Amino acid sequence: MPYLTQPDTQPAVSAGELRLGVPGYAHPLLAPREWDALPSVGAGVHWTVLNVADGPGERPDPHCLEAAGRLRNAQVRVVGQLDLAGGQRSFGALLSDAHRFRDWYLVDGFYLDRCPTERAALPELRRVVGALRDLLGGGHLVTAHGTHPHPGYAEVADQLVTFSGPWHDYRWSQAPEWTAAYPPERFCHLVHGLPRGHLAQALRIARWQGAGTIWFTDRTAKESRSACWETMPGYWDAIVSQVGTGVSE
Repeated sequence: MPYLTQPDTQPAVSAGELRLGVPGYAHPLLAPREWDALPSVGAGVHWTVLNVADGPGERPDPHCLEAAGRLRNAQVRVVGQLDLAGGQRSFGALLSDAHRFRDWYLVDGFYLDRCPTERAALPELRRVVGALRDLLGGGHLVTAHGTHPHPGYAEVADQLVTFSGPWHDYRWSQAPEWTAAYPPERFCHLVHGLPRGHLAQALRIARWQGAGTIWFTDRTAKESRSACWETMPGYWDAIVSQVGTGVSE
């Protein structure tokens, strides 16, 4: 089968570096420029989310297979999107989607979207994450909460999305004290509606709050919750210059 490589071959990241976490471009037929641009960034991309049709879809998509394969050949980690719906989706439904992502697209991990935040949901999330790790023999697991969850979640997955929202909220946001006990690669911030003139300020906030993975865009969420992530930011070249080995204070 073409486009297949050994999983998880990304090089280690030095302290202080930022990487991009791409929360989900549109389908490769609708966003070909976006998918084509990522392999050239290489190690500057921590992971990119593959969302075929609110999950893996009903059958393998050849365009998504090719796009995901090219990224993995460039040592860009590809994670399949699993929608937890705030903890309302069943264990069986999540594992069914996960199996299809693994079998069809050979994903390197999973992005657990709309992950719950409360302490009571921790046992079930541990069960889901344990099953996903068994399925992949490891893999990279990202729990996307969108805000800071109960501290116990930091012990479950590899990385937490602790901010997902507009710039006007991010600029006044604060990280709780418990996050200081973990290295930056454990946290990701996703910010939309960020004007180019505030990019440097947003990068400083990410560093101050201890986030090692970011996605900043000037796109907005006017049409739908995911629309702002479906294309690259208008200041793509500027943000790429700030990730991986290009980061400097």
